[in-house]
Amino acid sequence: MSQDSSAQALLQDSLPNLTKELAPPAHLSTMSAEQFWAWAGDVGIKIGGALLVFYIGMHLAKWAVRATGRALTRAHVEPTSLQFISRVLYIVLLIVLMLAILQMFFGVAPTSFIAILGAAGLAIGLALKDSLSNVASGVMLVTLKPFRVGDVVQIGGSSGTVEAVSIFQTRLRGADNQTIVLPNNLITTAPIINLTPDTRRRIELVIGIGYEDDIDVARQAIMSIMKADKRIFEQPAPDVVVYELADVAVRLGVRCHVSNADHFATKCDLNERIKKAFDAAGISIQAAQRDIRAQRRILDAAGIATLPAPQPSESNPDQRAPGPT
Repeated sequence: MSQDSSAQALLQDSLPNLTKELAPPAHLSTMSAEQFWAWAGDVGIKIGGALLVFYIGMHLAKWAVRATGRALTRAHVEPTSLQFISRVLYIVLLIVLMLAILQMFFGVAPTSFIAILGAAGLAIGLALKDSLSNVASGVMLVTLKPFRVGDVVQIGGSSGTVEAVSIFQTRLRGADNQTIVLPNNLITTAPIINLTPDTRRRIELVIGIGYEDDIDVARQAIMSIMKADKRIFEQPAPDVVVYELADVAVRLGVRCHVSNADHFATKCDLNERIKKAFDAAGISIQAAQRDIRAQRRILDAAGIATLPAPQPSESNPDQRAPGPT
């Protein structure tokens, strides 16, 4: 109670009476035409001057932010930090501009607002704890740099390309071109998987072939496809290895490296070309048969598919088909 009362008293003592600055010297009904127009002109000059200074100051703030951005770009500051610093600088400049306008045209001392914010800091912090945590998380993201603008990330259940990291939230662009906006405090408390920490990315395919098929023929067919694709890097060298000898298939691992931009398209092309090459070479892909055989084993173990349907017995008159009576 003492803190609230002191904050209220400080608010009443420090906050200027703006209505007094803009109020007419007398009641409008008792004012003459000259007094009214003089008062209206004075108020219009103050408000018009404040709007003009705000308009000019806003453009100067944008110019200062762009100049700072160019300087940071020449200093090789990464885009994620550059965007964050630019937004914070712009907000700070606007706050300074507003305080200067209030002092210049309306006689409001900046120290008054500083004293008010200092006295009511606890209440503001409790009311804006989620927003302040977003700001703190944004600073952590820019400082620790788990990802950068342009990286493809998975955060919780969302995935996409990072477009911007602002003070309160981070914006992603999803695979279907949808916009995903995540609060910064949610990002710092969730697992972050950066899929593009480097300029290259690995493609890994798992393809099952039959035990009757020749592994060397399948490997040669896949290697010829990867060597003919100019998007696949020569180093690290692509390879085809045997991952597992499964129940009904030999699982081959196809591994190669491409640039981040070519990852999805190259992966889809490899799947199509390997399927066509296997069809031409007479090599069977066992993914679908593996599921069917596993289902048959389960049914056989349960005694469902192996038991023949009961047939009517001649020795049992109850199972005979009823004849005409």
